[in-house]
Amino acid sequence: MGCCYSLSSTVDPVQDHTTDASSEPRNGGGEDPPLTKFSFSALKTATNHFSPENIVSDQTSDVVFRGRLQNGGFVAIKRFNNMAWSDPKLFLEEAQRVGKLRHKRLVNLIGYCCDGDKRFLVADFMANDTLAKRLFQRKNQTMDWSIRLRVAYFVAEALDYCNTAGFASYNNLSAYKVLFDEEINNDQITTGSVNPENVIYRFGTVLVNLLSGKQIPPSHAPEMIHRKNVFKLMDPYLKGKFSIDEATVVYKLASKCLKYEDQESPNTKEIVATLETLQTRTEAPSHEVVEMTNQEKDASSSSNLSPLGEACLRMDLASIHSILVLAGYDDDKDIIELSFEEWIQEVKELQDVRRNGDRAFVEQDFKTAIACYSQFVEERSLVYPSVYARRSLSYLFCDEPEKALLDGMHAQGVFPDWPTAFYLQSVALAKLDMNTDSADTLKEAALLEVKK
Repeated sequence: MGCCYSLSSTVDPVQDHTTDASSEPRNGGGEDPPLTKFSFSALKTATNHFSPENIVSDQTSDVVFRGRLQNGGFVAIKRFNNMAWSDPKLFLEEAQRVGKLRHKRLVNLIGYCCDGDKRFLVADFMANDTLAKRLFQRKNQTMDWSIRLRVAYFVAEALDYCNTAGFASYNNLSAYKVLFDEEINNDQITTGSVNPENVIYRFGTVLVNLLSGKQIPPSHAPEMIHRKNVFKLMDPYLKGKFSIDEATVVYKLASKCLKYEDQESPNTKEIVATLETLQTRTEAPSHEVVEMTNQEKDASSSSNLSPLGEACLRMDLASIHSILVLAGYDDDKDIIELSFEEWIQEVKELQDVRRNGDRAFVEQDFKTAIACYSQFVEERSLVYPSVYARRSLSYLFCDEPEKALLDGMHAQGVFPDWPTAFYLQSVALAKLDMNTDSADTLKEAALLEVKK
């Protein structure tokens, strides 16, 4: 019962309510009632004959439905496939065992159904979907960085509790098992119990999900972070609004969790302690959100934009290209001066690669430019923002706006207050039909120009 809904109740005698599905969901407070035994007909009524419209999760062969009890309360009803739990006695024992789990970060188990060959678990209903839906499928409502940190911490608390309680069979933690309540506040997980040998790896996968905003198979998580810096991993939809220090802590923790078997991974208590330190910090985005004065609002209007701003507003890639070619690497001069020692030690061949990219960029051979700039980026520890800007525009010409947006983010990471980085992000966002975000980013770029 590794992925079943868990929690609440002690191992008391099971109360039989086979003809009534009106039992109240248990939301804490006082001693919990015993697990309720539901009839199949009661659950069929609660789900409108298991209507597809009431399916809230079908990521495995075990489907979860939203049900409404006779008292009007909503519950989550998990249906196991016919091949699972053929022995009713074992099913009941496992339900009672899982029912022992009781923690503020875990979903309350209400009851079960063991009717003929039918096997169901009934739990409190979490009204605001799974982490997977909120993180992967709602890019127009990007999850804030502070919420992602809270998710990581709450899930770690839940896993540590399960591990301490001695439940050792849970092996399928994922973003689909993390649920949000009505307040979108306490993250809760649906679980059976925790296998320390596997759950740490799975938790590392969830951390990669939170950092990148991407849905990835657990087996591919290590390659997602292998030899990548934090900026390359971060969700571009955050638009730089995260603390790089905090992101680095989470990145390093994910790396430790995803280590191979011959390397030591952190235990759940160490994970909780690490993430707890991030909960006390004040949210610190990588660029301050500026409250615009009337003068700044005027500066961000289309009539007062710079030539680059106007070109980006029109999404005129040819004009943007001309401006970047004329600008050269002038905006990078401070960074180049700071890295002069590295500059003179760098092998000539690598500089030739960049120059080849520059030549291809000027000649509008954008695929070659991307290839050269990519080689340059991979082999240098410090990449000038203009390289990222040029590759970003090259991606836009090649109709790859997601990669263009990511390079705009990289440029911002190297040079946080560089208007060009924001302007290119605004074009990429517009290409991705994220028009509101595009307009906001364009305004931010204009404001940075005013300050500059």
